[in-house]
Amino acid sequence: MRRFLAGLLAALTVLSLCACGAADAPAKADGQTAAVSWDELVFDRTMPLRYAQQFTVEYAGESYKRITIHDDRVYLLVAEGAAVPEGVPEKVTVLQQPLDQIYLVAAAAMDYFDKLDAVGCITLSGKKQADWYIQSAKDAMDSGAMTYAGKYSEPDYELILSNGCDLAVENTMIYHSPAVLEQLERLGIPVLVETSSYETLPMGRMEWIKLYAALLDKEDEAEALFNEKMDSVADVLEQQPTGKTVAFFYITSSGAVNVRKSTDYVAKCVAIAGGDYVSFDESAEDNAQSTINIQMESFYHGAVDADVLIYNSIIDGELHTLDELVALDPLLADFKAVKSGNVWCLTKNFYQESLELSDLILDVNHALNDAPDTAFHFLTRMK
Repeated sequence: MRRFLAGLLAALTVLSLCACGAADAPAKADGQTAAVSWDELVFDRTMPLRYAQQFTVEYAGESYKRITIHDDRVYLLVAEGAAVPEGVPEKVTVLQQPLDQIYLVAAAAMDYFDKLDAVGCITLSGKKQADWYIQSAKDAMDSGAMTYAGKYSEPDYELILSNGCDLAVENTMIYHSPAVLEQLERLGIPVLVETSSYETLPMGRMEWIKLYAALLDKEDEAEALFNEKMDSVADVLEQQPTGKTVAFFYITSSGAVNVRKSTDYVAKCVAIAGGDYVSFDESAEDNAQSTINIQMESFYHGAVDADVLIYNSIIDGELHTLDELVALDPLLADFKAVKSGNVWCLTKNFYQESLELSDLILDVNHALNDAPDTAFHFLTRMK
């Protein structure tokens, strides 16, 4: 019996050591875990995602997360106090927690940090104080807790280095400045490229809050926030299409009309809200861009009878009256929506409030169903 008990105890000890060896390395005397091998990591759990398709998060125990973005950039997130595994492949970028000295260039990501009560982790901004519409970001820059460190194409490398930056969150414009991307990485600054705009569904883009939550160990908070937003549009998702048409556009400085492809997330918001999005995809080139420029004559032909017009204010500012709109091109006076007064302007804060895409769905639904103007978040009616 003694031999049996001794053997059982030894077996249990071995099993215990094996269980923590691959997922969580054993602790050393100084409190930091001993080094493990990359090949020993067992990523046996995956973050559940309902809509997002542009990233995945996998877990190896409590200390390691593997994050893959857009199928090509891979990150290993290492918990504070845990050792960086030996033999990490060159293509894998290591991120060591805590991540609390972030250089944020991707404006669309600020809303996620704001909702997670984590704006304090961002100490460097790619926008100036006046260009932020998210109040917590404006306040942080006003207090000096967040400092302007240059836009994506002209970062202040000296400031970024002296700040001890542990992560640069860039938008896809960084691909137009590959030398900047290479220089940041050469200086030892990990770069994460925010590609939530590549999501085909607005709910997928909203779900990117879970990616940033993974960086900050706030997955539970993100799940609750995302579910709350989904609950807000649950009734709309069950409604039948209204049969009403919606055109989304703006007039460029050259007089062309800029419209979104039908595959874009804004077009998807319109469809989910019950509208029939007016598409001009036949004029589009086969590329990854989400917008196309067309001549006014083409826009007139496709959208003159649209029930609702939504003007995109992000480039040249908001319009408040129908007279301001028609002044951009007199042909707009012939449009059905202009004559009926069903023309709306998308407010400029929209592109920084990524988790609030559910509100755009609600806004478009309200516009299609003649709801009172007070019910809107992102849309204002032109008078």
